[in-house]
Amino acid sequence: MAIPNSFRAYVVDRKDERFERGLRTLTPADLPEGDVEVRVSWSSVNYKDGLAATADGKVARAYPLVPGIDLAGTVVRSSHAAFVKGAEVIAHGYDLGVSRHGGYAEYARVPSQWTVSLPRGLTARNAMAIGTAGFTAAMAVADLEARGLEPANGPVLVTGATGGVGSTAIAILAELGYEVWAVTGKLEEHAWLQTLGAVGFLTREEVAAEGKPMEPERWAGAVDSVGAATLPYILRTLRRGGAVAACGNASGPALTTTVFPFILRGTALLGMDSAYLAIAKRRRLWERVATDLRPRALAERAAEVTLDTLEPALDAIRAGEARGRWIVRVGG
Repeated sequence: MAIPNSFRAYVVDRKDERFERGLRTLTPADLPEGDVEVRVSWSSVNYKDGLAATADGKVARAYPLVPGIDLAGTVVRSSHAAFVKGAEVIAHGYDLGVSRHGGYAEYARVPSQWTVSLPRGLTARNAMAIGTAGFTAAMAVADLEARGLEPANGPVLVTGATGGVGSTAIAILAELGYEVWAVTGKLEEHAWLQTLGAVGFLTREEVAAEGKPMEPERWAGAVDSVGAATLPYILRTLRRGGAVAACGNASGPALTTTVFPFILRGTALLGMDSAYLAIAKRRRLWERVATDLRPRALAERAAEVTLDTLEPALDAIRAGEARGRWIVRVGG
């Protein structure tokens, strides 16, 4: 079946100084060009989606826009041999949900060079329970291990622990056998984070406090999704040869540090650009997300919303109220 004459979508729009958002009816002509047409079954709620759905979010680069930087669904039409009708696929990153209609619509049209076959062992729902945030966490862990991180090296610190990237990173690292410490200001979430595998906790205040340019070596590695408030502490407390994977800037983009951790301890700051990861690497990493980097302790627990109940989740993630992952049931 091809894309029907009309279908539902959650749309944000700006007309002069007026910002609008809500459900609309779209037609196939509203979708961008692409050689793979997908009936979307699931998407997810990411911080970037919350920004796109906000008047001052500075993420949306075109209007009107269907947000949703990731999606999973079933191919309904394709001109690419690798993605036949009926195949289950994933698409995320690149310009999806930013300058090109994304996952919050019942149908999508995407380029084949952005498309990933759903790996064996994952359902479309579980793929979006992992989603862009979980994929970014898996990328961070894979890059840290590629640089030499292993459980015997020592504890690993994860900031933004209750968010999508942070909670998934904790689950992945714990299942790989790491001693995982979490940074969170939400004391009431300690028990939940322990079920994911966290064994120790630091408060936001401990990590955000000013310190000396170099402090006692503590962490073999770190996954940071917070940015300005946490990266300086991590860098000055990494063990010799350690690395931190930087995944976000929830507290701001500024970075105040010194060169000492890099030149005296040989530490590294690894940037995670999961949005534009080359498609061949993206497809290989999804195979790992379905196997050895699968966050089993988290993915099945995602909170579920629909297109009709999506808006509060978008506002909550922007306000820092995330607890794990929200997934969006788009299709029936």
